[in-house]
Formats: sequence, C-alpha cells, structure tokens
Amino acid sequence: MGLRELKRERTRRLIADKAFELFTDHGFGRTTVEQIAAAAEVGPSTLYRYFPTKETLVLEFVEDCLLGAVAWFREQPEVELPDGLQSVIERVLEQLDGNPVRVRAVFDLAAQTASVSAHLNEMTWRFRNELTDELVRRLAGDDPQDAEFTAALAAGIAMNIIETVVRSWVENPDGAEVKELARRAMTLLRGGGIPLPTAGVPGS
Repeated sequence: MGLRELKRERTRRLIADKAFELFTDHGFGRTTVEQIAAAAEVGPSTLYRYFPTKETLVLEFVEDCLLGAVAWFREQPEVELPDGLQSVIERVLEQLDGNPVRVRAVFDLAAQTASVSAHLNEMTWRFRNELTDELVRRLAGDDPQDAEFTAALAAGIAMNIIETVVRSWVENPDGAEVKELARRAMTLLRGGGIPLPTAGVPGS
C-alpha cells in the first residue's frame, strides 16, 4: 500500500471511528453528518467521498469483515472447498471477535433503526452472492446450473453459520466464545446433529 492509499485508509478509519462514538453517545438519528465531519476534522464533502450514507458508517466494520474474507478467498490457491469455506467463516468470526464492543453496538443500532437493519440485510446478501460467484468458479463439473445451485446453498450455509454464531454471542455475552460457538455449529452440521428437511419431493 502506497503512502497516498495509507493516508486515505487512515482517514476512512478515523471518520468511521468518530461516527461510531457519536452514534453510541447520542443515537443514530440525532447525529448529523456535519457533527461527524467536525469530529473527524474533515469537510462533509470529504466524508461523503468515503461514506455515501450514514448507514454505511455504521456497518463499515462489518462490511470489511464479510467482503474482506471473500476477497481473501479469491486470492487463495485451489483448496478443498469444505476447508476453504471453513477458513472464510473463521476469518470473518475472528475479525468480529476482535472488536466485540462495535459488533454489539451494530446489532443494537440495527434493532433500533430500520434503515440500518435494511442495509445490514443487503450486506449479508452481497456476501452470499460474492461467495457464490467464487464457489461457482471453483466447482468442477460440466453443468453450470448445477454448480450455481450448489454454490448458492454452500454460501447460504456459511452466512447462516456466521449470523447464528454472532447473534448467540451478542445476546449471551457471558456465554461461549465465538470460536467455540463456530466449532459447535460446524460439528453439528458435519455430524448430522441438525434436523434438516427430508429428501422427498414436496407433494409426493
């Protein structure tokens, strides 16, 4: 990363950190873009170049964790897909686990603000779609529709594991750690411990 890119990243991080402090102290709705810009010592136009909406300021950290994991996966050599998916899940959870205060605050803001909740849902769908695209690229086979179907199911399972683990961790701060919850989830999946719909054709 060059000097200019490093400076831009520092500015981006400073804006996001100051915004989060203000959201936590005063509430999402009562915090203005002008207040955030002043706290970060930048102009509103500079802020908007980095973050087009207030919602993106709230979710910047989570977005970096999710989409950063997919970007990392794209750069990895060919691996067994179950191992690759596990690495993606663990990478996301490890980064989220490194900042529990922010993760819990994101969930609180999403519960209180419809626009934040909608943006969070949109972000998780983007993660699923981008992970699906990468899995399709890696899946062997001659049938592209079958590869797309399989990849979408795998990406959905990965996202469900992340969402369920993080939600349990957020709602039970004195409970199991993120890594333990992730191990439990993947053990249940691999060991058949989760009830799944039967393989019969609906209506048959």
